[in-house]
Amino acid sequence: MDSGATVHALSSLGRVLWRAALIWFALAIAAIVCGILRQALLAPRVGGQAAHVVGTLTVCALFAAILRVAVPWVAPGWRRKQRLGLGAGWCAATIAFEFGFGHYIVGHPWTKLLADYNLFRGRLWVLVLLTLLLAPPLAARRRSA
Repeated sequence: MDSGATVHALSSLGRVLWRAALIWFALAIAAIVCGILRQALLAPRVGGQAAHVVGTLTVCALFAAILRVAVPWVAPGWRRKQRLGLGAGWCAATIAFEFGFGHYIVGHPWTKLLADYNLFRGRLWVLVLLTLLLAPPLAARRRSA
């Protein structure tokens, strides 16, 4: 690859990374707002577990809708496997933020943070991560169909 092609490839990757970070930040804000609304409006009316289920499914649907529109802008021309990598990056960033912020800033113990991954106890957080992982390649398939 000549130096001009290398510079172009690096600038394209840099643009994708900046756009991916911007979308991830927007998703984080959307999830925080949904969590606040869930706790303030829904949980008092239907209880904590029901609010958790409705809130998680709402966030999944919201993320899927946002990513369906955003992924072609973030990574134009990327193939499905590449977009799966994009989703994996968003999952990794989300997990790192959740554990880093939750433990080191908020002070939650590791056991409390890990409890959100226990499907057998009705904790559905893993569905949000699956949405982040799978929405990018699915957006690619829907656009190309």
